Amino acid sequence: MKQVIEEIICKHLEGGKVIGNSQHGFVKNKSCQTNLIAFFDRITSLVNKGEAVDVVYLDFSKAFDTVSHDILINKLGKYNLDGATIRWVHNWLDNRTQRVVINCSQSCWKGIISGVSQGSVLGTVLFNFFINDLDIGIERTLIKFADDTKLGGVATALEDRVKIQNDLDKLEKWSEVSRMKFNKDKCKVLHLGRNNQFHTYRMGSDCLGRNTAERDLGVIVDKLNTSQQCDAVAKKANMILGCINRCVVSKTREVILPLYSALVRPQSEY
Repeated sequence: MKQVIEEIICKHLEGGKVIGNSQHGFVKNKSCQTNLIAFFDRITSLVNKGEAVDVVYLDFSKAFDTVSHDILINKLGKYNLDGATIRWVHNWLDNRTQRVVINCSQSCWKGIISGVSQGSVLGTVLFNFFINDLDIGIERTLIKFADDTKLGGVATALEDRVKIQNDLDKLEKWSEVSRMKFNKDKCKVLHLGRNNQFHTYRMGSDCLGRNTAERDLGVIVDKLNTSQQCDAVAKKANMILGCINRCVVSKTREVILPLYSALVRPQSEY
């Protein structure tokens, strides 16, 4: 039954183009690669024109675990899912309980009012519904891979930086209304381009820290060159080759080539 509901919702998503273009996670014909290309093609073109650019990497605190069931059901209705499907999803989420057990001690059972399964197809699809309206009203470039979200734009003039700050204020407001929290200690700013003013941004009353490099969906981003990423990939590939050399007795082509194709080559192809 769960798979049937998944198919119904996924067909609704594809037919009605419900999920916005900013979402690249668990969406047909999109991936980590399309996320990175779409975002950094825009950012790189701005830097090449001589603009200063600021990118804010946003981090939700326990994103999948804090999806409010009530808010999710309301949003499903707004996206024109049929009533029977919405009722099934409501029943699937409802009447769940949990408790904590430590050694011989255990807490009382407590009802679960939030959270979707991160390890299931239906859970990720429902999360995409929930977070779909995150970028409504956002002026700068915002792009998502499930809950991995980044906001970027020109930061050359003061008014440019004010627009980025205004977008951060809107995102903070969205998180309050949607009962999700940003982990502000992990939200970082990456300053790119010449003559960047290294402006300090805030979310609520908290100032966001800055990094000289960020790992974005597995790719190290620093000054929009690939030196750190290439070094990291080469180091990891060499470590795997060393492990194969030490642990595998046979060095024949029939043994080594499949191991190389399965373990080493994917490191350089990503």
